[in-house]
Amino acid sequence: MTAPAPAPPKSELRLLSVVIPARDEEVSVVPTVRHLHLELKLQQVPHEIVVVDDGSTDHTWEVLAELKKEIPTLRPVQNNGPHGFGRAIICGLDHMQGDAVIIMMADESDDCREAGRYWKVLQEGYDCVFGSRFIKGGGVIDYPRVKLLVNRMANFFIKVMFGLKLNDTTNAFKAYRRTVIDGCRPLIAPHFNLTVELPLKAIVRGFSWTVVPITWRNRRAGVAKLKIKEMGSRYLFICLYVWLEKYFSQGDYRRRE
Repeated sequence: MTAPAPAPPKSELRLLSVVIPARDEEVSVVPTVRHLHLELKLQQVPHEIVVVDDGSTDHTWEVLAELKKEIPTLRPVQNNGPHGFGRAIICGLDHMQGDAVIIMMADESDDCREAGRYWKVLQEGYDCVFGSRFIKGGGVIDYPRVKLLVNRMANFFIKVMFGLKLNDTTNAFKAYRRTVIDGCRPLIAPHFNLTVELPLKAIVRGFSWTVVPITWRNRRAGVAKLKIKEMGSRYLFICLYVWLEKYFSQGDYRRRE
């Protein structure tokens, strides 16, 4: 399956929501939000930044409350339900007010300048914009070798399984129109496997998409939350779940124009 052409022109987007899950990110979340706000302001993107504190045991919530005094578009939210990366994102999606959303990491691994580019591509009429670190113009900086190997193997498996040209499905840094989020519910992945559930469901359900090159940098502070040993079976479960929908649901969940 290749990326379809963009749909006919849609209504202009009015507000971008950026959802950032954060667990024990008191060091990284402040520069992330500051840089993101500055870039979106410079690019004149109307926005809100929804940071979801996912049960942090450090001072993440306190620093967010203080940062809100400086950045009026910041909307801190606490996930008071069960915790997990995917659950935190879903919590943020439930609270967002925008008609488009970008999902970003709290550790400055994603380039904030590319959020404005995502917004512009969505305005062209695409339903989804997927960033790839492994196409011309993209890149990674200080990617741990073992994680890189596992990443490439996992993404190759997904490409073959679904017949895609997309080669970075597992990357969280993606953009969606609100109609896509609503059209992909219910979202069931509680952990990092949500980064696979969302794009695969969007593709299988017939939303338009395109891929742009992005750059990723390994976190400079804090501790990575992704545990490879814990995620293999969870990624496989979500892939099989969406694969069954693709081939056996008779199109029951596909987007209807």
